[in-house]
Amino acid sequence: LKEPEPPQIKEEPGELCIIQDEYHQNEEGNPHEESTSTTDEETDPQNRDQKKRRDRSHNGSLGKKCKQSPKEKKHSHFKCYICKECGKSFCNISLFRIHIRIHAEDKRFSCKECDKSFSHRSNLKRHIRIHTGEKPFSCKECEKRFSYVSSLKTHMRTHTGEKPITCKECDKSFTCLSSIKTHMRTHTGEKPFSCKECEKRFSRISHLTSHMRMHTGEKPFSCKECDKSFSDVSSLKRHIRTHTGEKPFSCKECEKRFSDVSSLKTHIRSHTGEKPFSCKECEKGFSDVSSLKTHMRTHTGENLQTRIKTDTREKPLSIFIRGMHN
Repeated sequence: LKEPEPPQIKEEPGELCIIQDEYHQNEEGNPHEESTSTTDEETDPQNRDQKKRRDRSHNGSLGKKCKQSPKEKKHSHFKCYICKECGKSFCNISLFRIHIRIHAEDKRFSCKECDKSFSHRSNLKRHIRIHTGEKPFSCKECEKRFSYVSSLKTHMRTHTGEKPITCKECDKSFTCLSSIKTHMRTHTGEKPFSCKECEKRFSRISHLTSHMRMHTGEKPFSCKECDKSFSDVSSLKRHIRTHTGEKPFSCKECEKRFSDVSSLKTHIRSHTGEKPFSCKECEKGFSDVSSLKTHMRTHTGENLQTRIKTDTREKPLSIFIRGMHN
């Protein structure tokens, strides 16, 4: 007699959530493709039996009871796979097989370019775009292209203005998780990126990259108006405003406008009276570094004769120094 087929068990949503927490869904919108397709190993009865034994003995144990819902308790054949690596339970062999690949023992999909391995073919396909430069996802607003749909979704927020991720410390909002991670370092003071030349540390990799150009002398950003070059984009943008006359930063006290934020900060000190830069020789305070440097020359005598001729039109030295201190 033919044995009756066991009744179908409905998978509980919680079981699927375990998998979704461990894996990001395929960016093309499909789950991991190999989980729904059969391989030669799975179709061969001998190989299939070997794989079952390997799954049970090495990664998990079969037959331990799971927490069952009332519906599931009706089925006497209901059994569970438990991962020995992390203790998670699965009542579906396919989901269990997907899970055990997390633990790096079944990363069978390798990249030929860099030998990096992946548990799923879909993840390998996504990774390969790093090498090929393929960007299949395009923005309908500006036609900019992206390698991953997640990158496109993040980019779309620049058009919609959506900032769904909020900092709990200061309520500042961000478009993506990486931005808030970088921002959090302003609160924690963490500076994970260090310069190998001078050991100076930075909170952002972009700041380190710009800093390294100080050592190499590289200035890849050039002004089209005067061909002056700069080591970083922000310096170039500030410089361009000297040509355009743009002054986007305004003082809330007197509405005076400035071309860069550092000039605005220095100006604000004229309202607050703050003088954070002090002379080590006489402890006189200044609102900006340039004023302190100018003052220091009165102690060192650096370029003093030149400055007397150019700045004071041959005024006596005593008058010049008195004016500098006042």
